[in-house]
Amino acid sequence: MHDIRAIRENPAQFDAAMARRGVSSASSEILALDEERRAKIQAAETAQADQNKASKEVGAAKAKGDEAEFERLRALVSEKKAEVAAMQSEAKALDQQLTDLLMTLPNLALDDVPEGEDEDDNVELKRWGTPREFDFTPVEHYDLAGVKPGMDFELAAKLSGSRFVVLSGGVARIHRALAQFMIDTHVEENGLSETWTPVLVRPEMMYGTGQLPKFGEDSYETTNGWWLVPTAEVTLTNIVNGLVVDEGTLPRRYVAHTQCFRSEAGSAGKDTAGMLRQHQFEKVEMVSVTHPEKSLEEHDRMTGCAEGILERLGLPYRTIALCTGDMGFGARKTHDIEVWLPGQNTYREISSVSVCGDFQARRMNGRFKPADGGKPQFVHTLNGSGLAVGRCLIAVLENGQQADGSVDLPEALHPYLRGKTRLLADGTLG
Repeated sequence: MHDIRAIRENPAQFDAAMARRGVSSASSEILALDEERRAKIQAAETAQADQNKASKEVGAAKAKGDEAEFERLRALVSEKKAEVAAMQSEAKALDQQLTDLLMTLPNLALDDVPEGEDEDDNVELKRWGTPREFDFTPVEHYDLAGVKPGMDFELAAKLSGSRFVVLSGGVARIHRALAQFMIDTHVEENGLSETWTPVLVRPEMMYGTGQLPKFGEDSYETTNGWWLVPTAEVTLTNIVNGLVVDEGTLPRRYVAHTQCFRSEAGSAGKDTAGMLRQHQFEKVEMVSVTHPEKSLEEHDRMTGCAEGILERLGLPYRTIALCTGDMGFGARKTHDIEVWLPGQNTYREISSVSVCGDFQARRMNGRFKPADGGKPQFVHTLNGSGLAVGRCLIAVLENGQQADGSVDLPEALHPYLRGKTRLLADGTLG
């Protein structure tokens, strides 16, 4: 959420920054609500003072035996009490309107974020690895002979509907091995703290990280009001919800492997083939909670952590800086990492690493106490995939495919598969 004081002090600057995110003249409505809210608060305080004054004078009038003055003052106390209650109620309603409005506005982009409207305006930062040259025409993951026995979309459709998959046999083992490899690497080499969290959360947790109120249609709400997490960003970031932590405990670096659930609202007809875009999928998520002065440094560090997973797997990728029009709602700056998929002959997103500044911290009131004993300050939060397990499976299968439909598997996975090195054309590991 945004700092109302900063908007009051420089509305033109706020509007200019918000215009980069595609929102025009945002400050006028905000400041109008804020002014009306503050006026109601002032009116309530004035009426409260009048009430207090009249209350003190009631006793004096009674002591003097001035019955008329006593009744007048008693009526005035009652009138002012009702006025205070009304003004406070109106101020509270206006405060909620202001909060609701601020919660629908995206984060402000950092100055070095490229200007643009969509993915065509993103800027490539680096490439790693050279896409393999095949002596046959590579196919997509679901068309590989060795994959077909272990990737069943028809059964999943019978069980749950479209955009689900049932994995079995060798393919399921590779999928599990990838998640274990990612977690082990992040914990043992990247210094993240392994965390296991629920996939059902209270709505205030979704508000805290920005999925609500604006993007409720993208997630699933249960009948009792819980929400299925679209990413472990929700639970990991909210670990500091409502807390004031010691500066010395920062940065806090978490990683979790969870199921994730997304309705994919608005994506009808997009990526429907295979398991590229599913309603239920697994992801290894990284979250960092940092001192404000360290968040940009941490952003680069987290990007490197995600890139390192792909490098260990030998998967070519490119890293791009998202433009202002393509960034996520809560991000101030985002690096997308796209892995090479030979079956599609293109790069596809496999990780998105974002620095959010104090945007989420304000929504969930997550702060730290400075070591020098100063006033508590909002922490900065960051999140990123490290990586999307299903998409990584796709990349491993497509990049390692052989002409007979088998797959050569990355060396980094061999220990997790008890020494198996290939997915054979019959769907077994060998």
